[in-house]
Amino acid sequence: MQDDRTGQVAVVFVSFRNDADMTGYADAAAAMDALAAEQPGYRGVDSAREADGMGITVSYWADDEAALAWRDHPDHAAIRDRGRALWYDRYTVTVARVERAYAWARS
Repeated sequence: MQDDRTGQVAVVFVSFRNDADMTGYADAAAAMDALAAEQPGYRGVDSAREADGMGITVSYWADDEAALAWRDHPDHAAIRDRGRALWYDRYTVTVARVERAYAWARS
């Protein structure tokens, strides 16, 4: 986790998964993580998923242009369509600019 994300654009993806094709989902998620990390303006990601299928993924981008370019990337769009068809019952996406950021870690 990066200490200071101030000024970055945060794309908050809250999803509710079903149990369909869990291997395919894991493979697609890994591929999207790797592809996102190669995109201009990518700054990182934080992600968590509960046993009940609820997940929260926050990707961070240098600016809105970079976040929109990721949204519109053809491979990302194809996986998004596959997710709607197979893996997700519902999801929301919220985009915000980080005004302040704090971090703490036990030494």
